[in-house]
Amino acid sequence: MSDENPVTYAVEAGVATITLNRPEGMNGLTIATKEALLDAVTRAADDTSVRCVVLTGSGRAFCVGQDLKEHVALLDAGSSDELFSTVEKHYNPIVTAIATMPKPVIAAVNGVAAGAGASLAFACDLRIVAESAGFNLAFPGVALSCDTGASWTLPRLVGQAKAMELLYFPSTIASAEALTLGLATKVVADADLETEVTALATKLAAGPTLSYASIRQSVNYSAGHTFTESLEFEGSKMTLTGASNDHRVAVDAFIAKEKPTFTGT
Repeated sequence: MSDENPVTYAVEAGVATITLNRPEGMNGLTIATKEALLDAVTRAADDTSVRCVVLTGSGRAFCVGQDLKEHVALLDAGSSDELFSTVEKHYNPIVTAIATMPKPVIAAVNGVAAGAGASLAFACDLRIVAESAGFNLAFPGVALSCDTGASWTLPRLVGQAKAMELLYFPSTIASAEALTLGLATKVVADADLETEVTALATKLAAGPTLSYASIRQSVNYSAGHTFTESLEFEGSKMTLTGASNDHRVAVDAFIAKEKPTFTGT
């Protein structure tokens, strides 16, 4: 619960749960928190025993973005280099690791996700949102541009016109509206969030990890390439997964009318 341990990391049954752990600061992102979060997402990305990742927050917030108390202190101290190098040093590598790791990532949005906190959730594959939670693209409220990948992820979730509206005129987007817009994958009762996310993460961790990774990579690749290039990339991933142990297991299980057991290879 404290700044001494601003991010926790736990692995169980192939699921790595990364928890922003500054509830007293609504999980605002201090430099120490960003460094710990970068370590955690990199660790999850590199650990082959981890087959699904859950990102969540402690207390009543998912993450309110940049910790403004530290931000103001750095401004007052004239530490502009340290202040704005954080995008390159922290935000960009954190969200890149989340968006590109070869395994599914779930955001368990337990409370408000604002600014960079919302951006982190948008970079995940799935967003399971508690009824009391919501999103806020708070950037212009503090006269800053968007960051942490929001310019890329948000238009792909809601379309460019809606993304501009949400970014220009930030207000809290309640969970029901988030579901309608496509920001939330599923909305659940607050008391059911952990159970729902655990069940989903466990299912994904038991699935064909290489298949999930290839699908994830193909969808991301297509966003910046032509149709023809995307078909070629898809073909390379089909060749890769077609030669996998999991594919053989799945085909054999289908013929035998049995349930396959995947190893992620």
